[in-house]
Amino acid sequence: MRFDYRIVFIITALLFTLSTSLTVINYVESMNSTRKHLKNSSLPLTVDNIYTEIQKQIIEPNLIASMMSYDTFMKDWLAHEENDIEKITQYLETIKNKYQMSTAFLVSEKSQNYYTANGLLEKVTIDNENNAWYFNFKNNPEVSEINIDYNKFMGKSLIMFINHKIYDDEFHMIGATGIGLKTSYINDMLKYFRQRYNFKVFFVNDSGKVIIAEQGVNKLEQLSELPELKKIIPDIISKERQLFEYTQSGDSYLLTKKYIPELDLYLLVEAKVDNFTQSVREAFYFNMIVSVLITLLITIIVVLYVRKIHSKLSELASNDTLTGLPNRRSFHNQLEYFLSLKARNQQQLSLAFVDVDDFKMINDTQGHDVGDKILINIATTLKSSIRDSDFIARWGGEEFIILLNDTQLKDAQLIAEELRQKVENNTYLLEHAKKKVTVSIGVTQVLDQDDADSLFKRVDNSLYQAKITGKNCVVMSEEITANS
Repeated sequence: MRFDYRIVFIITALLFTLSTSLTVINYVESMNSTRKHLKNSSLPLTVDNIYTEIQKQIIEPNLIASMMSYDTFMKDWLAHEENDIEKITQYLETIKNKYQMSTAFLVSEKSQNYYTANGLLEKVTIDNENNAWYFNFKNNPEVSEINIDYNKFMGKSLIMFINHKIYDDEFHMIGATGIGLKTSYINDMLKYFRQRYNFKVFFVNDSGKVIIAEQGVNKLEQLSELPELKKIIPDIISKERQLFEYTQSGDSYLLTKKYIPELDLYLLVEAKVDNFTQSVREAFYFNMIVSVLITLLITIIVVLYVRKIHSKLSELASNDTLTGLPNRRSFHNQLEYFLSLKARNQQQLSLAFVDVDDFKMINDTQGHDVGDKILINIATTLKSSIRDSDFIARWGGEEFIILLNDTQLKDAQLIAEELRQKVENNTYLLEHAKKKVTVSIGVTQVLDQDDADSLFKRVDNSLYQAKITGKNCVVMSEEITANS
């Protein structure tokens, strides 16, 4: 087995051991901490979320009711035009429809008439218990209030009324106005929290009577119906936030509450503890299965990734990322092979060193992106112009080096000259560089006594001579020329 795969399997075994151990530890810890989490986080957060949601639903209607109480039309109508019922009816109907409220109303202090978008409904009287809200509100020093009540003219649904007092210029109360909202949105919210979080949510008043609860689910009408809750009613209806624990029919329950001053009701959130420990057990089994599957999946992914990474690293180690040509490292490896081949078969072997003339000027004037395109095109041109048996590599920067197999010096010079001309006449290079692009080439032949250092030194000297000669030319090694 290869070393890499042994490492993969060791990592996989460790990962599996770690994941299953953590799952077991997490299960034990979760069972112990569920109750604590329920007390300190989930229940309080749910109470706060519901309270925030209720406040959102109240803000806009409260602004509308406040606007109505300050409306000069309404004040003038109460003072001078109350006999024109059609005017106030149209006004209230406009408010109701414009803001999509369940009702908009006005009560005149002078006439005791109760008006809505449907016209005059009734006269409010102090001996009518359905009208008690008005007289209580009138005697209340607050300028506004929110209450939840039934209205016989609006069906059997609970209505949230937002009431505002109307004052004349001398700050005498001349009436009360406001809007009404059906509390169905609260029912939807309670249903959401029950289905999503396994919490039962309901609202009670000072006497422990259930005022708002999810329809069809909560059949409790009075806290005193349950002996366990009856004992703690005085604590439940206190203004301070508290958490209660009690047992009912062998099941453990947690109950938290919050007083909502806007509604003058107590928000209660109840959680059955077993529901949450059951979910922890189910989560444990699920996590164990997932751990096994994920470990198997990771094993497959790691194996495939290691194969791909090895291939990529090998390619990156051997090739130049810009031009796609082999790099200097690959060239050294290939040179050793060519030298051994030359020694064995007594073949000629030549070397051409190519340098792009004035490449720094191209980078400085046209930008490095153009410079990169120039190098890529030259690399393509050089590679396509040599034989398959030859070998080309990017030496570095703007330099390329070519091994010409079974080629003596004079033939190498001809090949190099052909390469120089192809670069010089390349229209792509001219178009992108905005000037003619040329190369200087040094050429040498490999001698029997050559090693890599002597060979590179000689071909580099040839390239240097090509540069100082005037560039855009091919120069053969003087030592080889003299010997030939």
